[in-house]
Amino acid sequence: MVLLRRVIGDALRARRQGQHRTLREVSSAANVSLGYLSEIERGQKEPSSELLAAICDALGARLSELLREVSDTVALAEQMPGVLVPVQEGTPAPAEPAPVGPTAVRKATGRGVRQVTSDGTVSVSVRHDSPLKATLRSKRVRSTDRDVVCAA
Repeated sequence: MVLLRRVIGDALRARRQGQHRTLREVSSAANVSLGYLSEIERGQKEPSSELLAAICDALGARLSELLREVSDTVALAEQMPGVLVPVQEGTPAPAEPAPVGPTAVRKATGRGVRQVTSDGTVSVSVRHDSPLKATLRSKRVRSTDRDVVCAA
């Protein structure tokens, strides 16, 4: 299952790392403890809207941009069968991919089912590592490409 707090944390981490900034720099600028910011980025804590706005401000980003990025990632994940619900152990991958968006691929791999979909601006791939863990990777197709990795 994909957790919203993990998608938010991964989006924040991707922005921070894209600026080549440390946790210490951003935590100081946002007036939040380094440990708490680390927990937010790892998806272990859910930030309040005020704290999220302060972190975005410290990163020089608009809150609406971050939320739009998170929304795009979750919207694509919702279209992919089995991403937002736990996968049962031993469930085989279907022979044909389910039609999702303009492009969709689903194939069995050694570690689990891998799914890929894109709507032209965001590409999302999912790998099921275990019955309760999926790794979600999204990539924006823009001049400022950023990868966001989310383990749920």
